[in-house]
Amino acid sequence: MDSSRRRVYVTDLDGTLLGEDARLSDRTRSGLVTLLESGLMLTVASARSVVAMQSILAGLRLPFPVIEFNGAFISDLGTGRHLVTSALDAELAVAAYELIHAAGCVPFVSSFDGEFDRLHYSEISNPGMKWYLDDRLSNNDRRLSKTADLSSSLSGQVVCLTVIDRPEVVEELRAVLVERFDGRLSVRRFGNEYFGGWDWLTVHDVRATKDRALTTLLEFCDLDGAEVVAFGDSDNDIPLFRSADRGIAVANASAELKSLAAEVIGPSSEDSVVGFLEREWRLQSSLL
Repeated sequence: MDSSRRRVYVTDLDGTLLGEDARLSDRTRSGLVTLLESGLMLTVASARSVVAMQSILAGLRLPFPVIEFNGAFISDLGTGRHLVTSALDAELAVAAYELIHAAGCVPFVSSFDGEFDRLHYSEISNPGMKWYLDDRLSNNDRRLSKTADLSSSLSGQVVCLTVIDRPEVVEELRAVLVERFDGRLSVRRFGNEYFGGWDWLTVHDVRATKDRALTTLLEFCDLDGAEVVAFGDSDNDIPLFRSADRGIAVANASAELKSLAAEVIGPSSEDSVVGFLEREWRLQSSLL
C-alpha cells in the first residue's frame, strides 16, 4: 500500500453503517464526528435519497457530496442540490411503467423537475407499500406528492421506479423487465430488512451505479488516484467492491459480497464500521 496516496472511505447506510433501527447509534455518531473533525475523508453511497440522508446524518459534516439512489444522483448533503443526475431515458421510463402497470402493480415514482425532488404515489395496495409511505411520512419527507394520475409524473426526469409487493410477484416482474429491456435499464430486487415479507424492485438508468458515481465524484473533488476503501453489506455493493482498492464487508453481508471483500468485520449492529475507521485512523496517524 502506498502511504503517500490519499485515502477516501465510502460507506453504504442500511445494513452497514446504520443499526437495526435504521438509525446511527450514539456510538457511531460520536465516533464519526471526532473522525471527521480530525480530517477523515468519508462519503456515503446509498439507495436512500438525500432527503433521508439529511435526517439520518444530521450533525455530521462530510467533506464530499454523497451518492444517492444507488448512483442516480451525486448531491450536496447540506443543501440537497444535485451536482450530477442520471435519469431514466423518457421513453424507457414510460415503457417500464406500462409493464409494471400491466403486471397489476402500482409503483412509487421518484423524479426531479429541475428544481424539486418528487416522490409520487397514488394507490397504497399492500402493507409493504404502507410501511414505505409511513416511514417517509414519519420523517417529514418533503418529496411526497400524492398524484391521482401517476402516469403524469413521468413527464419529469424520472430517476427511479419502486415496486413493493410479495416476493413471488416482484420476482416475476423482475424477470419480465430484464427480458424486455436487456441491459438498457438497471433492475434490482431486494428484501426490506426492516419489514419482512415484502420485497422491493427498483428500476434505474444503467448509469446509476455506486461505482460509476464514485468515479465521477472523485474526479469532481480532484481526488483521482486516491485509495478507495468501501464498506457494504448487499449485492448492490458488488460493483463498488470490485472497483475499490479494498472492500470491507460487515458480518451480516451477503455471501457473494463477503467473497469479494479484503476483510470481513463485525455486524452493523455492533458499530463495526466506525470501529474499523478508528483503528485505521490511529494507524494512519502514527505513520505520519
